[in-house]
Amino acid sequence: MYGTCEPKHLRMEEQKNNPLHGKTLERILVQLVDYYGWDELGYKININSFNNNPSINSSLKFLRKTPWARQKVEELYIRTFANK
Repeated sequence: MYGTCEPKHLRMEEQKNNPLHGKTLERILVQLVDYYGWDELGYKININSFNNNPSINSSLKFLRKTPWARQKVEELYIRTFANK
């Protein structure tokens, strides 16, 4: 079994303050695109899948394979939506 020895309620407490908890990468990306648009998103995070013929599917494929890019997207999401 993979897991921790912590009781489940303690792990849930930790997630309560995590603004990414329960959000898929697709949902995060769609919200960012809706808020900023592809041009602004590509300016804020300079990756080809945002700047050259952007699409949700191609961006998701890249982000799932590229941890540093995914981290930048998640950080922008938190800065943009965490306090709203």
